[in-house]
Amino acid sequence: MIKFLKITFLFFFLISSALAGSDGKLELSKKNDSTKDCFETLNRATFKLNQGLDKAILKPVAKGYRSLPAPVKKGTSNVLNNLSTLITIPNNLLQGDIKLAGINTGRLIVNTTIGILGIFDPASEMGFPKYIKEDYGQTLGTWGVGPGCYLVLPVLGPSTIRDTGGMFINVLGGDPYYNISVNGNNEYLDGELFAVTKILSGVEFRANNVESLDNLEKNSVDFYASVRSLYTQDRENKIKNIQRGSIEVIYKEDSDWEEIDTR
Repeated sequence: MIKFLKITFLFFFLISSALAGSDGKLELSKKNDSTKDCFETLNRATFKLNQGLDKAILKPVAKGYRSLPAPVKKGTSNVLNNLSTLITIPNNLLQGDIKLAGINTGRLIVNTTIGILGIFDPASEMGFPKYIKEDYGQTLGTWGVGPGCYLVLPVLGPSTIRDTGGMFINVLGGDPYYNISVNGNNEYLDGELFAVTKILSGVEFRANNVESLDNLEKNSVDFYASVRSLYTQDRENKIKNIQRGSIEVIYKEDSDWEEIDTR
């Protein structure tokens, strides 16, 4: 079972998290995509492989997740957001945002205790600012590191050389989720529970964007290029703190969709 969870994590989570950036929802724009696609032939082949995995496994699971009661889905989302602050806080510090690091630390403490391990979000009700996720790829970007070439990683999905490097920083730096003390008795979340949180994050993103991705594929002349543009533009917006925390699904009807500029 443990091996199955770890394999499932690799197949699911980063396909979704890479595509979503860090906020779990999509936004389309008409901006030009300046990130070079140095490995396009290989990337397209990998993209096709990932599409097959998504349609065979992730999308059906995501549709099942959508049928769960709303309170269950909300509680799951709250828990995942609470856990993700353990990655956001060190990146707040690395980006020099001491004040926001303090706010997010307070949010983590309140939601972990009063919010019963993050199932509820009393911090928001107490007036804490809206939570905005940060990661090591974004931090590298704020330090002036360019995205490098666009990459489609096998199983892991859309990325860039910079964001892939950021992912390895997180891995090499140790699993931050291990730093959560359960019930104050110094019991830490183990690798299996960490894998479960990652799987749920991927499933949640995919469930939130079933129609959006379906319609993006249907209305795109080149679905691969559209996803590439979507990913790179969203990541650039997050690095520049443009509309931080407000990435939304904008699809309503087929007529609302415009082809992304992929020049």
